[in-house]
Amino acid sequence: MIQLTEAAADAVHSALSATVVPMAGLRILAQPGGCAGLKYEMGLVEKADPADFCCESLGVKILIDPSSVDLIVGTTIDYIDSQEGAGFSFSNPQAKAKGGCGKSCC
Repeated sequence: MIQLTEAAADAVHSALSATVVPMAGLRILAQPGGCAGLKYEMGLVEKADPADFCCESLGVKILIDPSSVDLIVGTTIDYIDSQEGAGFSFSNPQAKAKGGCGKSCC
């Protein structure tokens, strides 16, 4: 369903270990829009929504908003740390195009 690279999984595991309250996992939402045809929201959540689709990648529990499942099938999430900045990057075969930045990240 969704794959995390080792760098992305390490970043999520670091964030999880820094929380005071136990987290249920990483929740992802994709919506039409953005410079690549899709925009993404993600964050750690304390509780899963009962309707969320659940999967796991490299030990990270991923909770996907039910309206987003068809939009993000086959997506790979990476974590990039470079001189230009750090953040998550989505490689999504469902995205219509890449944005001006060259990534499906908007």
